[in-house]
Amino acid sequence: MAVDESTQTNGVAEPGAGQGNAQDVKQSGWTVQTVLADIEHGYAESTDSPVPFFHLLERLKTTKRAGWRRFGIEDCESISDHMYRMSILTMMAPQSISSKLDILRCCRMALIHDMAESLVGDITPVDPVSKEEKSRRESETMDYICTNLLGKFNGGLNGKDVRQIWQEYEDSETAESLFVHDIDKMELLLQMLEYERSQKCETDLGEFTWVAQKIKSPEINTWATAVFRERQALWKKAGKTCSWRADTEPKDEAS
Repeated sequence: MAVDESTQTNGVAEPGAGQGNAQDVKQSGWTVQTVLADIEHGYAESTDSPVPFFHLLERLKTTKRAGWRRFGIEDCESISDHMYRMSILTMMAPQSISSKLDILRCCRMALIHDMAESLVGDITPVDPVSKEEKSRRESETMDYICTNLLGKFNGGLNGKDVRQIWQEYEDSETAESLFVHDIDKMELLLQMLEYERSQKCETDLGEFTWVAQKIKSPEINTWATAVFRERQALWKKAGKTCSWRADTEPKDEAS
């Protein structure tokens, strides 16, 4: 399974972060059931109604994206906020992209790709959780959602569909999944700039600019460059200098 840290979280990797071994994973006490045990109301399982699943989705609305909190942005976006704008961005794909991809599937993938975080939470690369352990937790959560909560609704068809789309994103092999990974990065860059603007350039989030180098689509790269030029103008107007990672600062167009 392909794992791209820049698409899975708004955290930023540091040397050694997110690394672990099989023993770390084996010794982990995390299970879906340990998380559910701390949820007072719980969720009815193995019913023919999707309503328990609908209630679970609330957690995506209330769980904050962890990476921003490291910079003191406490009232930051939720996981649902992030996925919603991603879905809209997929719908804005130019014809050069939309003519080649199933955009409706991309939109659905954007709305599903972080669904496991409803129980797993937003694990960033700086957290002491290995990639293998993160993958295990998310896979088991999606199995729980799609089997225990949705397995008997509509013959289990909806649950199977959600599970397949989530796995497609994780495997990062289809053209649709690669496009949605690009959109994931693009949404992060938009939010980065917007937080800097709302903080009146008191907070420098340049640590996140490196993800632009991971964007594969020329069309989405054009969007990212536009955001970076906005960022240059914002900080210039504030009379301050901002940081950039991995040589991502746009060059002077005249040069």
